[in-house]
Amino acid sequence: MYQALFATSETIRQYIESRISGLSIGGTTYLAMLNTPEELRANSREAVSVWLYRVVRDPDRLNDSPERVGWNQLQTPPLPLRLHYLITPITESSSNGPGLGSSEAEQTLLGRILQLFHAHPILRGTDLQGVFAGTDTELHVRLEPMSLEEITRVWEALEGSYQLSMSYEVSVVNIESDLQPEVSVPVAVALPEYGIIVS
Repeated sequence: MYQALFATSETIRQYIESRISGLSIGGTTYLAMLNTPEELRANSREAVSVWLYRVVRDPDRLNDSPERVGWNQLQTPPLPLRLHYLITPITESSSNGPGLGSSEAEQTLLGRILQLFHAHPILRGTDLQGVFAGTDTELHVRLEPMSLEEITRVWEALEGSYQLSMSYEVSVVNIESDLQPEVSVPVAVALPEYGIIVS
């Protein structure tokens, strides 16, 4: 499933949006979008940016054994990935109403998202979107600690001014192999042989 990246992004986006859509902050209802924070700012969109900014191989699952998909067939194991998302609320103080500044809206949104994934760190079943819908896929969502240097590099890549944000790691996302299964007949009978050890 080469669509696994987008299915993961859409699952995260839809899960966040469905939980914040009823949260009216200063009269504004926020959506979650897959655009970068800078794209949302440029279009004056008030939303939560769910931006996939890094894709890495999962070192713990990289050497998985081939899976037997038939009595005489072995399938090459999938490419296991960890996806990193920058979650950034884009708000405008002018539309947040009297007495409610942009920083309060940002922190309220981030607080809600932290609450969501703390209580529900595994997405599965009806949470799943795209090609994952109806499968037994499980996505593990973990708040990722980032140093000031790491988060600064991300914002430098965006060529934008720093904004309050946080990073989540989602694992394990598998990109299935498109190779045909290899023919491999299993061992039916093991015949022991004896030998003499000589010095």
